[in-house]
Amino acid sequence: MGLLSDPHCRRALSRLVLRLNTPLCTLSYVAGLGWFLALAFQPLAPRTYMSENAMGSTMVEEQFLFGERALSYAREFAGHKKKAGGMPVAWLEKTMWNLGLEVHRQPFSRTLPFPDETRERYMVKGTNVYGILRAPRAASTESLVLSVPCSEGPHNNQAVGLMLALASYFRGQIYWAKDIIFLVNEHDLLGMEAWLEAYHDVNITEVRSSGTLGRAGAIQAAIALELSSDVITSFDVAVEGLNGQLPNLDLLNLFHAFCQKNGLLCTIQGKLQRSDWDSLPAYAHSLQTLLLMVLAQASGRPHGDHGLFLRYRIEAITLRGINSFRQYKYDMTTVGKTLEGMFRKLNNLLERLHQSYFFYLLPSLSRFVSIGVYMPAFGFLILESRPGLLALVPPLLICHAAGLALYFLPVLGQHVATQHFPVSESEAVVLTVIAIYVAGMALPHNTHRVLAGGGSDRGWMTLKLLALLYLAVQLGCLALLNFSLGFLLAATMVPAAAAVQPNGPKVLLAVLLVLATPAVTLLLGIFLQRELVEAPAAVAEGWQLFLAAVAEGLLQHHLYGSLLFPFLALCAYPCWLLLWNVLFWK
Repeated sequence: MGLLSDPHCRRALSRLVLRLNTPLCTLSYVAGLGWFLALAFQPLAPRTYMSENAMGSTMVEEQFLFGERALSYAREFAGHKKKAGGMPVAWLEKTMWNLGLEVHRQPFSRTLPFPDETRERYMVKGTNVYGILRAPRAASTESLVLSVPCSEGPHNNQAVGLMLALASYFRGQIYWAKDIIFLVNEHDLLGMEAWLEAYHDVNITEVRSSGTLGRAGAIQAAIALELSSDVITSFDVAVEGLNGQLPNLDLLNLFHAFCQKNGLLCTIQGKLQRSDWDSLPAYAHSLQTLLLMVLAQASGRPHGDHGLFLRYRIEAITLRGINSFRQYKYDMTTVGKTLEGMFRKLNNLLERLHQSYFFYLLPSLSRFVSIGVYMPAFGFLILESRPGLLALVPPLLICHAAGLALYFLPVLGQHVATQHFPVSESEAVVLTVIAIYVAGMALPHNTHRVLAGGGSDRGWMTLKLLALLYLAVQLGCLALLNFSLGFLLAATMVPAAAAVQPNGPKVLLAVLLVLATPAVTLLLGIFLQRELVEAPAAVAEGWQLFLAAVAEGLLQHHLYGSLLFPFLALCAYPCWLLLWNVLFWK
């Protein structure tokens, strides 16, 4: 502490850190990778445990004996589905009604933005059917959901049969304190999204539904079931939801506990867990499972119908019955007992699941890595020196404000321009674009004076680093959508962006940067195109073609939604202004 209080020692330490910046950043990056690889080791992955007291014990005696009835329902469902060529709505409604449920149907439709490759359809139409078992001991304030997707072909027939058998059994019990919704949704995720939006009276997507929707209590938890065989050898559980959301870890722990009680094999990411945690093969197995979860979560897509429930703060998982070549086989009675026990435990909840983790990674079903353990790995990866970030706020705000003005003002202000200048509306729009574009070049002379420490070398170096990262991300994303445009902008902007600095031949660098601006790229592209078609354009004609191209770009954006103009105005132009700020930093 005495050394750090001495300003000379602090400056010496700062110079030492700057000299060692590259080795330190490299070491930090390697440390972050090493930390992540270590997450699969036993000390960093403790055993899972139940945090919710209401689900802390599995000491309930399951009485489900309707395994054969489940298979009978499955065969009837398969026959009616084949006869109807899809969802057997009438049969499902009649069967649920005979079981004593309150039955509802929900027709829905969705226009796709473009046809899918497999079916080549623009419009998807379907019907969801669900029955509500009203709780005899409560006032319909809370509910649970058991959902089964009606898939094409023979898939998932057994899941529908088991769901109907469970509904038949549940109807005869008197201990339910929550409503139970038995849902059969058509077209998988599309049907599930339609039902969730209608149930919660929101319209996030453009799904259209009709009919009167019956409601139960607020949904506390949901289980999506997928079965395509009369017997199963194991259950695989999916937890990854939309945008990487995960359910509360207690719901996963509850499933694992009942699988252990009933002797069911259970997997995650398709991997059985090993017991020999101390061996190198076991570590490799755990790391493989961990990486599979990381990849699945990073995809951002829901890995089952449960993934859409998580958006509505409803804890949910998807259970998939697997029938492989393993020697252990389990019938519908054993599977039904597991689901019955889970619903009886969820029925005991006094509040939403909240005591366990929502952010975790799983090397196996019995061990987890919490957010407090895996976040340091991410911190090491992005650790670097970030001097004077506050001083970069003014140029960032002003450069993007110029981009917003370039995007909005030409069209909004066309009538004002025609009143004060002898130009037409189209001419006013184009000239306003050019005026705002050129006016942005004066911004550095105003912004750099208000910066705290604006004249320091570390300030402009940090701003240039930010601008280069910004440009790299923009061009990288653009090349995935339009390679030609991304290639042209990269070929013109990257050399100037790499060379720009406030020290050196300022006039030469300014000319280079002006030539690299997207507007000049467009102008030069027009001349190049005319040369390639062997119809060279004079300077005046090229200028007129340039003005016409600007007008056409604006018009196509407002008529057809072309993204070229908004990309140049809101992304490329502000990024170029940041580089212009670097040039005039001092």
